[in-house]
Amino acid sequence: MIFLKTDDEIELLRQSNLLVGRTLAEVAKMIKPGVTTRQLDKVAEEFIRDNGAIPTFKGFPNPFGDPFPGTLCTSVNEQVVHGIPNDIPLKDGDIVSVDCGTFMNGFCGDSAYTFCVGEVAPETVALLKATKEALYKGIENAVHGKRLGDIGYAVQTYCEARSYGVVREFVGHGIGKEMHEDPAVPNYGRRGSGTLLKKGMCLAIEPMITLGDRKIVMEPDKWTIRTRDRKCAAHFEHTVAVRAGKADILSSFDFIEQVLGDKAI
Repeated sequence: MIFLKTDDEIELLRQSNLLVGRTLAEVAKMIKPGVTTRQLDKVAEEFIRDNGAIPTFKGFPNPFGDPFPGTLCTSVNEQVVHGIPNDIPLKDGDIVSVDCGTFMNGFCGDSAYTFCVGEVAPETVALLKATKEALYKGIENAVHGKRLGDIGYAVQTYCEARSYGVVREFVGHGIGKEMHEDPAVPNYGRRGSGTLLKKGMCLAIEPMITLGDRKIVMEPDKWTIRTRDRKCAAHFEHTVAVRAGKADILSSFDFIEQVLGDKAI
């Protein structure tokens, strides 16, 4: 069932999503060679709790019933999504996708950003830029009267025109009082197809794009998803409210990009 949100509920969603953006900015301050993703996770959890919220991901079960052990999903290089924070130091030239969720005032926030660690190969930086741009192409179609397929079509065509792979097995989602609500929001699709978009729908749109083939595999931990060919993947995500004329972006990259300055993607 799709739940349409009132304006008051959307403002509560915005508060939770802005906290995600501020949390990712705290993470951005730390990212450099030698830092571990477990260190990033510790800072994020403390920041979220200090601001009166709960980390949504921590303890969230996968289809096998295994609870996620971290506050952040930290996916490095060929890892696409759901990477578990660990004690392996990040290296110069790595990329790390950081996905974060919060629960505050009865509503969820969800956003992701892929960071460069030190000096990253130009072709990888180009992948990150294209993935972020594809996110905004999708958001342009998250308006009243369009169809769900319009969002996926925009993301897919933008990325495939640049010879990138578009992951299909993992998709965006509705969001509200629960982190995952209807509808599913694929990053592929046909124009004019799928669910009719209506004012008050709130969606997490999250392109997961690969430098090589789109095929993926699950690691033995039953959480981490990586590319089959082990080429890099990027992941950017915003939570938006569907409005007439123009989508309302409830999350924000502004806090992150203030930290990164001219190093921002």
